[in-house]
Amino acid sequence: MMRLLIWLLVGGPIAVVVMALAMVNNQPVTILLDPVTPESPLFSATAPLYAVFFATLMVGVLIGGIAVWAGQGRFRRAARRNQREAVRWQVEAERLKEEIRPTADPALPAPTRRAA
Repeated sequence: MMRLLIWLLVGGPIAVVVMALAMVNNQPVTILLDPVTPESPLFSATAPLYAVFFATLMVGVLIGGIAVWAGQGRFRRAARRNQREAVRWQVEAERLKEEIRPTADPALPAPTRRAA
């Protein structure tokens, strides 16, 4: 419930601002992907300015996410290695427990008292 309330308090105003930006910046812009001959480009696209803005934002988030994921590879590798080692040590501990259990004599003789 608290998470929903925080989401509404933070996400609501952000959604209103995003919708306002989209309504104000709906003029068509032409994107040219040919810096050599801008008069007759090989590829051009016309889209609303807000679409260009949001597409650029999404591409930036995607590239940033991939960069962070790639940068954290050594930590994921170390976690996998540590997990395998922990399982190996746990198996070894269980093996030693089983090895000790049969040799322990449950009926030990009672300790004797010395006369003083």
